[in-house]
Amino acid sequence: MSYDPTFRRDTPLALKLKDRIRREGSLRIGQYVEACLSDAQHGYYVNKTVIGAAGDFVTAPEISQIFGELIGLWAVATWQQMGEPTAFNLVEFGPGRGTLMRDALRAMKVRPKILDALQIVLLDTSAPLKDSQWLALSDFKGPVSWPGKLVYAEHSELPAIFIGNEFLDTEPIEQFVRLQIGWAARTVGLDESGALAFGTDLPCDTAVAARLDAQFATAALGDICEIYSLNHDVVTALLQLPQQMAALLIDYGHLQSQPGDTLQAIRAHKFEHPLTSPGEADLTAQVDFEQIIQSFTTPNTAIDGPLTQGEFLGRLGIIERASKLMSANPGQAGDIEASVARLMSPSGMGSRFKVIGIRSATLPKLPGF
Repeated sequence: MSYDPTFRRDTPLALKLKDRIRREGSLRIGQYVEACLSDAQHGYYVNKTVIGAAGDFVTAPEISQIFGELIGLWAVATWQQMGEPTAFNLVEFGPGRGTLMRDALRAMKVRPKILDALQIVLLDTSAPLKDSQWLALSDFKGPVSWPGKLVYAEHSELPAIFIGNEFLDTEPIEQFVRLQIGWAARTVGLDESGALAFGTDLPCDTAVAARLDAQFATAALGDICEIYSLNHDVVTALLQLPQQMAALLIDYGHLQSQPGDTLQAIRAHKFEHPLTSPGEADLTAQVDFEQIIQSFTTPNTAIDGPLTQGEFLGRLGIIERASKLMSANPGQAGDIEASVARLMSPSGMGSRFKVIGIRSATLPKLPGF
């Protein structure tokens, strides 16, 4: 990555974090990430329109309408597996500009009854994106709610289908370093010049160290390892519903736990050091799907996958859908083909992104798996 790893910008949040560190001491990595993304005054998701050419990154629904349409058809098939409930919640974690949900609803018209049954719930912390979401869904005549945070409990009386595309990677991680004295938490503090800098804390307690030893048995001295601490409300939403539940989660990451520092920052479509622009760059980490699956495995749930995004979209019929779209729009055939290739490329999104399904144990295997 071509950036200066020593460069730091005194953003408003950087100044606030420096004051906090002077008062309270170094921050754990999870605390730093949470502040950068969600600080009430200067958090990245609180104040920025982050997606698209004018933002910092582009997601699959923005690349091709086919992505959202296939997710919509997946939702129809899942609803049918659930017995076609006459009322259910269609919930999206981190809905961005509403593009995926808009395209999904258009495809769901193949089964009009589902549009009468569903209620849309958008779980997000980004106030600037709400207007875009409202505009994207303006043609939908059913109920749409914005709780304004990642809390679902007040809607849990109905069966639910959850969708989360590039949501898991926004969940804070904790990082640990294997040292001679044992495992130590990685932190963000201040160096001698007063700039934000990475450091380490005291050795971990025995319970955390035992988990790290088990999860990362091959870690060598000096290796950085990452532990997910999923938002409690997200786990509750998926695991403690009294009604039937199915979820589709898509993100970039690796299938097995392995040592490595995957924390990264992106601003204006370019990578930069995670400490460079607090509050003004997107901070993410690769998703460790082995840990995610462990978090969601209970006697009442079943896990489908993981599959690569390319394999999953192929099973949902992306090539056939693209061919029909190109035939209907010959002038755009080149663009359609290029966008599908971007989603499916084995050297790009097609293999880097993985897909898992989570469902009530009483449901059959979800479509596409």
